[in-house]
Amino acid sequence: MSVPVLLITPPFTQLNTPYPATAYLKGFLNTRNIQSYQADLGIEVMLRIFSKSGLTKLFDHIGKIAPAELSPNAFRMMTLRDEYIKTIDPVIAFLQGQRATLAHLVSKRNFLPEASRFQQLDDMVWAFGNMGTQDKAKHFATMYLEDLSDLLKECVDPHFGFSRYAEKLARSANSFDELYTALAAPFSYVDHILIQHLDQLIEKTSPMLVAISVPFPGNLYAALRCGQYLKSRYPEAKVAMGGGFANTELRSLSDKRVFEFFDFITLDDGEAPMENLFRYLNGESAFTNLKRTFTLNAGEITYINNKACEDYKQGQVGTPDYSDFLLDQYISAIEIVNPMHSLWSDGRWNKLTMAHGCYWGKCTFCDISLDYIKLFEPVTAALLCDRMEEMIAQTGETGFHFVDEAAPPALMRALALEIIKRNLVVSWWTNIRFEKSFTRDLCLLLKASGCIGVSGGLEVASDRLLALIQKGITVAQVARVNKHFTEAGIMVHAYLMYGFPTQTAQETIDSLEMVRQMFAAGILQSAFWHQFTMTAHSPVGLEPEKYKVNKVTELVGSFANNDIEHQDPTGADHETFAFGLKKSLLNFMHGSCLDYPLQKWFDFKVPKTSVKPDYIQEAIMSEEIANDKPTTKLTWLGKAPVLEVITKSKKGNQWELASLTFETPQEQVNIRVDSAQGQWLAKMLGELSVHNSKAYTLGEVKQQYEAAGLEDFELFWDNKPVNTLYKAGLLKF
Repeated sequence: MSVPVLLITPPFTQLNTPYPATAYLKGFLNTRNIQSYQADLGIEVMLRIFSKSGLTKLFDHIGKIAPAELSPNAFRMMTLRDEYIKTIDPVIAFLQGQRATLAHLVSKRNFLPEASRFQQLDDMVWAFGNMGTQDKAKHFATMYLEDLSDLLKECVDPHFGFSRYAEKLARSANSFDELYTALAAPFSYVDHILIQHLDQLIEKTSPMLVAISVPFPGNLYAALRCGQYLKSRYPEAKVAMGGGFANTELRSLSDKRVFEFFDFITLDDGEAPMENLFRYLNGESAFTNLKRTFTLNAGEITYINNKACEDYKQGQVGTPDYSDFLLDQYISAIEIVNPMHSLWSDGRWNKLTMAHGCYWGKCTFCDISLDYIKLFEPVTAALLCDRMEEMIAQTGETGFHFVDEAAPPALMRALALEIIKRNLVVSWWTNIRFEKSFTRDLCLLLKASGCIGVSGGLEVASDRLLALIQKGITVAQVARVNKHFTEAGIMVHAYLMYGFPTQTAQETIDSLEMVRQMFAAGILQSAFWHQFTMTAHSPVGLEPEKYKVNKVTELVGSFANNDIEHQDPTGADHETFAFGLKKSLLNFMHGSCLDYPLQKWFDFKVPKTSVKPDYIQEAIMSEEIANDKPTTKLTWLGKAPVLEVITKSKKGNQWELASLTFETPQEQVNIRVDSAQGQWLAKMLGELSVHNSKAYTLGEVKQQYEAAGLEDFELFWDNKPVNTLYKAGLLKF
């Protein structure tokens, strides 16, 4: 096989699903009739190491180390080498979904060898509750692999990690010196396996261009190792780098040594730069036609950006193509600490994007000056569903993770309706803003379409700081939105932030109290604290004086320039709060210690919270009932009701009532209204069906009601019987 373009994701990102960047590019290249092949070296290298033959070689290699030089944990594992070698293939097969019956052995804890990671399992019931056999076994198997990872890291390669490799070398690497020194050293144990696999891949595909996607700092070192080998062993093949790391960190690149490893580095959306680069290398286009591309020209770093070449619209880039990936060999792990992280790593998700960029684009901590966020362009719901159906047919998977910066509520509604109209059975989750558009009815619609979870930024749960961040939300609003999602059966994860400029100790404690109350109210199921980082392309980084924060260093590095060291002279000592915030959150997520005084989480004096103890409860109970407008759209998701006309009598008077019985998958709903109104309603619900092309507004429904000779529409429509029909599928937007 010979292909002109080889797309590579270097180790290590995720082990449960392919990172989607190369699948997006391959899908685009298909539309341009450019043949390509893609490989996820993360899963492929991992499976070479964590196999019977791989572990045999690993233990043989570690056996050269004197036992006295090993830690007690490593010594124990070396002693149990035969147990690890015997069990590794069955465990990997189980995590790949191939040997489900192994769960009964693994869950009993007398099958797998156990080292230090299993010491964390003392509180299994506290963390998991009464967990199923399969999930428990997956978690034990995950701990087993983490033990082996610890052994590899201690004895063979200190840079190893399942979801990141040599990340420390790449983080905030203003200078290329440390990476360059590491790359001049002999190959590590993992390097050898990576390069052996890469060599076989090149021999198999004979590419003209090898495009390496580097989404995170934890992929950079391995990408450089790949580029280094390719340029020395296969100089006829050109090597390009792109991806999220380059887009944010390498925009001011000036160190020529980087081009000892890559021939080209492209920025931002990869479709047009990749096509132009291919056309140039294939002799079809001039050097000056390259787009957003760094390269060496006459010994100098040159940035070429053919502005006459426009980027492709989202409707033109094609459907992500997951062919070539070893889709049946990814492993599903379970982490107990965080429900959203568990969702991320358990199972394989098809990745899609509802919209390019962010429809809000105002958050002051975010890199909103960069095109990947600044340029907002949604995809139509119909096209999204077309792509979903193509990907289901290709991968056999019906789970989707929409990797948007923030999915637009209107598009989420349109997508949900389209999924329901097509009778697709899918599970999906995405990132959102906690805005008031997420009403009770919209959340019920999203749930009906298969939405299982959302994640969004609550950030610093302080109205003053949310305004400074320009988040466009309030804490009370977030609470009400979370209630709607939770009551619809959709899991909610909140991204939390501490250390935003001018944040005081009082605001930090008050933010923690807001989070505690949300967990106590049952409207938040998962969360994670991040410390604020000033970045070069965010409003805070661009105008620090506006936020009363000082830059410690300017971006003067010749390599990676994004994170900026800063001082917050008016704020708290933010780092001291880190441990207490994270420890308390771990307990809150498991429903524990919600009644603890907040001081208990810190080993230093903190202010008492100024937040009312029932602030969140009041917020979710005091939700305003919106008056429906004539333009409000109505949708009926339910089945046709069983209509029965019954006669009632009282004190010699008789009248007819319509009894409408609705069967839902969960319950039976019955309402009784005036006979004529009930017969009209039964017919009208058919007109409002989600499967009809005509979408009715409330004003149009009123006209239909009055045209039928009925009176007092508002009295009928706003009364209890009709108001309870949301339980059976009558929704308004």
